[in-house]
Formats: sequence, C-alpha cells, structure tokens
Amino acid sequence: MLENIRDRGTKKWTAMMLPEHIVELNKWMDKDHYEDRPELSEWDLQSIQDELEVSYKWKCQTLIKTWKNGKIMTRGGIIEGIDLRTMIVMLDNPFGLDRIPVSDIIGVRCEE
Repeated sequence: MLENIRDRGTKKWTAMMLPEHIVELNKWMDKDHYEDRPELSEWDLQSIQDELEVSYKWKCQTLIKTWKNGKIMTRGGIIEGIDLRTMIVMLDNPFGLDRIPVSDIIGVRCEE
C-alpha cells in the first residue's frame, strides 16, 4: 500500500511560491521587525558623550548600541578614535575597524 503513495514532499509547495510572493513575504517580515528610533533627551545625549569620552581615554571594552533602518544593533570593541570633522567613532573589534556615525548611536556602555 505504501508503494502507491507518491508524495513529492517540498516540491509541491515550492511551485506555489512565486518570486513575487517571496518578495512580499520578505517585505512583510521586515515591516514586522521594524523598530522606531528611540527619542533621546538632552540628558541621554550628554550621557552618551560622557561615556564615549571616558571609554576613549581609558581604552576599555565598550558596547555601542546603534539604530539604523529600523534595526537596533549592539557592537563591542575598543574605541580607537573619534573624528570630530566627519562625526565618526572608530571602534576596533576582533573583526576589524568599524566606523560608526555619531548620529546612529543611541547608547554607550563601558564594560570595565
């Protein structure tokens, strides 16, 4: 009896997923995981500036929380420099040097 059943498994479902469906599903997933940019007060901005300065002077392990395009990311490393002309923080981590725009930073924490 089992020999007569010819189940094609995932093949029968992939035929129903057109590229247009996949694009729309991806858009839906991105919209579902979108996070609004947190509103930072003057006190929050001053706190971020102070933590950046302390972390840069002490060369301690630092966690920087950033927001970009609806996603919040946390990056860790040692602050190697702060370029005031271009408003970029240079963060050295095991994967290389990250250049983080100051406008994307929503939180800073020195780990040591």
